[in-house]
Amino acid sequence: MKIHYFGSEAWEEGYIRTKLTGAEIVFHEGTLGAFPDLADPDAEGLCIFIDSPIGEPELARFPKLKLIATRSTGYDHIDLAAAKARGISVATVPFYGENTVAEFTFALLLALSRRIIDADERVREDGIFSPAGLRGFDLAGKTIGVVGTGHIGAHVIRMAKGFNMKVVGFDAFPNAELAHTLDFPYLSLEELLATSDIVTIHVPYNEHTHHLINAKNISSFKKGSYLINTARGAVVETAALVEALKSGIVAGAGLDVLEEENGLADEAVFLSTKPEDEKVRTVVADHYLIDHPRVIVTPHAAFNTMEAIQRILDTTTENILSFEKGVPSNIVTIP
Repeated sequence: MKIHYFGSEAWEEGYIRTKLTGAEIVFHEGTLGAFPDLADPDAEGLCIFIDSPIGEPELARFPKLKLIATRSTGYDHIDLAAAKARGISVATVPFYGENTVAEFTFALLLALSRRIIDADERVREDGIFSPAGLRGFDLAGKTIGVVGTGHIGAHVIRMAKGFNMKVVGFDAFPNAELAHTLDFPYLSLEELLATSDIVTIHVPYNEHTHHLINAKNISSFKKGSYLINTARGAVVETAALVEALKSGIVAGAGLDVLEEENGLADEAVFLSTKPEDEKVRTVVADHYLIDHPRVIVTPHAAFNTMEAIQRILDTTTENILSFEKGVPSNIVTIP
């Protein structure tokens, strides 16, 4: 199988080649979008990350394509209908970092609760060694609302229990056994928002979770609460979060994802769309969040540990090998 591999770090090539010894692999340093003229009539596989959107125009450049192996759990960057129409399978990495993302969730939360970034900047940039004005709050005794209680959400709940926090959960498909084992109740989303001191999001992004937190329900948040999002940016309606921060309903946020995060690095978005375009408005709102003193924004980095990356690469190579053997694994079911 001939495979084009996008977004590789230098060390990845050697690691992947030891795993896929029988494949013809072409490595590209950068995203698929960075190579708009690349086409290959013989390529049967693409290996990508979430920063490489794939739609019909990209698929047309690889007419013999059989497999897209994405090194991610989510697959909203792939046009599944277009892939299905061409008979292309999509393989994902369903589990790789339950603890990894959960740990990052608490890194964001602790940075907010103890004002760690403010404190570091005061000492590092201003040379002032004083805690005055940097008082935070304990996590113990606070209620954390976990939206999405799958593998990552369940790990967050276990960690929250270690901090002696109260836990409530919301899930479209409640897990009664998990609720019993970890001793937490499921609530409706509105009840969870009204009850929680901290809301943390761990749902996949799809048509059902688009703007799950939105202008209609964000007013249900407990006044002065905090929002953590390590899932996908578009699960939260950016404009609604901005207004909630301005009004004080939400006191702060830790965001590893933004709704139009790709547009932040692409000035062309302002040139290719009208000023009133929704995408432009969202990018502008994203900048508001980045500049807000009680919002921490990180560049989609929750997954990024050496251990998690190795697990991702191991699963991805197994997906490719199993596909070649005719027993595909971790294939997305496309309706």
